[in-house]
Amino acid sequence: MKQETYHEQVKKDNIKRLNGIIQKLPVFSKDYFNYIDQSTSASTQVAYAGNILLFFEFLIESNPYYKNYTPKDFKLEDMNRLTASDIEEFKRYLKVYEHAGQELSNSERGVARKMSAIRSFYGFLQKRELIEKNPTLYVDMPKLHEKEIIRLDPDEVAILLDYVENGDEGMTKQQRVYYEKNKVRDLAIFTLFLGTGIRVSECVGLDIGDVDFKNNSIKVVRKGGNEMFVYFGEEVQEALLDYIEQERPKIIPQEGHEEALFYSTQRKRITVRAVQNLVNKYTSHITTKHITPHKFRSTYGTTLYKETGDIYLVADVLGHKDVNTTKKHYAAQDDERRKKAATAVSLRKA
Repeated sequence: MKQETYHEQVKKDNIKRLNGIIQKLPVFSKDYFNYIDQSTSASTQVAYAGNILLFFEFLIESNPYYKNYTPKDFKLEDMNRLTASDIEEFKRYLKVYEHAGQELSNSERGVARKMSAIRSFYGFLQKRELIEKNPTLYVDMPKLHEKEIIRLDPDEVAILLDYVENGDEGMTKQQRVYYEKNKVRDLAIFTLFLGTGIRVSECVGLDIGDVDFKNNSIKVVRKGGNEMFVYFGEEVQEALLDYIEQERPKIIPQEGHEEALFYSTQRKRITVRAVQNLVNKYTSHITTKHITPHKFRSTYGTTLYKETGDIYLVADVLGHKDVNTTKKHYAAQDDERRKKAATAVSLRKA
């Protein structure tokens, strides 16, 4: 029997989670998820289902009319009964609320994502003429303010890789043992991130067979499930070869994890959370910036754009479906280039 790939397993797990949430939702919501199935990933559907469930739970908690309801009890006439004021109240609720005994909050982007799910849900119901009115159309989506793009400077990249390669003299004996055991793997992971700009999910999903040293490429599965070859340079090649030839052969993987490229200390495919913790652990020693794997991606994109000036190339390599997404992230680099125009032309020669 053929072993499932990482991405196949993740998709299956998400489908199970989605089905579990749908069981808690009104019967008419099933048609909505059938409708968006072909256009959205399983992980996106899970997020939408969770947000719609949260909306119904909010109504039960805040509206006396629904106090004896469960989310499954809602009918289409209830959806028709709700007004723009109910939607506005939900939007305000999302900023800070309690759920399962925990206080939760959302940034403006978090609120926007959850509101987008509710608007999409209502839009489907109206399109299918299951409801007469769509109150979400009368509620403004949260205004999003541009955030500063956090990335590593070139000198910080060099310092970080040196730190991963050589460690810290202040390490305890136990820390040193753990560090030495994993440093070749960690250096390969960090070099791969900074040398290709791949996502953390793409990194942990890599199998040993996805690495091609003949063409210096890796095969990654992008958002939406599309496969793409990403090419790497000599520094990445050297770091990957060191890991694959020196360290990986020493590992006896647990059953079901034989094809993984990177392993955890438990001899299983390394997880997204484990990589995030690694990045936080190492970067906290060399900078006060809050660096995540996605910030490595921003670092790579910035460097590539500075070197090539080709925004379409950056968009393609990073796997952005819309080049405007890339332009938005690297607009600051355009400003730097425009400033050079001020001194590029002399009106009077000295």
